[in-house]
Amino acid sequence: MKHLLGTKDLNKKQMEAILGGAQYWAEHPKKQSDLLYGRFIANLFFEASTRTRFSFEVAEKRLGAHVLNFSETDSSTKKGETIYDTLRTLESMGVETAVIRTGYDGLFKELIAQKNLQMNLVNAGEGTMEHPTQCLLDMLTMQQQFGGLQGLKVAIIGDLRHSRVCSSHLHALPKMGAEIMIAGPATFMCEKDTLPNGVHMVEMDEAITTADVVMMLRVQLERHSGMLFPSREEYHKQFGLTLERATMMKKNAIIMHPAPFNRGVEIDGKLVESKQSVIFPQVANGVAVRMAVLEGVMTGEMIGGANQWEPSLKMANC
Repeated sequence: MKHLLGTKDLNKKQMEAILGGAQYWAEHPKKQSDLLYGRFIANLFFEASTRTRFSFEVAEKRLGAHVLNFSETDSSTKKGETIYDTLRTLESMGVETAVIRTGYDGLFKELIAQKNLQMNLVNAGEGTMEHPTQCLLDMLTMQQQFGGLQGLKVAIIGDLRHSRVCSSHLHALPKMGAEIMIAGPATFMCEKDTLPNGVHMVEMDEAITTADVVMMLRVQLERHSGMLFPSREEYHKQFGLTLERATMMKKNAIIMHPAPFNRGVEIDGKLVESKQSVIFPQVANGVAVRMAVLEGVMTGEMIGGANQWEPSLKMANC
């Protein structure tokens, strides 16, 4: 059984293979394929999503697959059916792959433990644990901008504790030779003793002035309870990427954000589409990365001779 559950269990060669396949699709944004013709993929989103959900659907359709979009409100999960039983039901109908977004930490571990489930599983965001395809599309964007990831200094700023995107990057970027700096409110920081090698806690100004990549994170209000800051303006002043802070960035540094972004909170609205921002190129790369991931988990190969997966790089053990 082949899956993409997270970057924690991916090695450098596997990530390079995915990024190589994704780059092919990024260079051919209008190309259609019949690689997955006649095969069925179900998208099960138990949390709200725009970019991830629609980019997966675009990716699936460009690969020629039949796409089923699951609606929780109209499904038997409202009658008490478990997600496992839902997946077994879909599998019995011929669905081969399930793309799942959930707010529940540990869902994928539970599903993998069910030996009767043979479907390919793709993590489209799991609670506060991981969001591997967002991490991969971020890395593809960095690679396009700088020619590689080795030696790159990446600052991740904001609600780190609750960010599954940050969690995936903490596992992935150090393996690719990048250095991570994290900054933000003390109550939002990761536990220091859980940080892997190559990750450093720094002050806000140091992160802004020394990073090649400044990645701002949204405050995940849906995962908090109670008042966090007196106002949006106060958070922006203390921990947002303001126009003033942006002038402190290195000349060739870029601004990233996994989105959705809150203008005037973690980032000034004028910076979202500024010359240094690559936020919307990130969105475009989401389709390319998700095409490569679906190819990998469903066929074990990438389109194009140079992008062919070697057997050792297949994702069977991910």
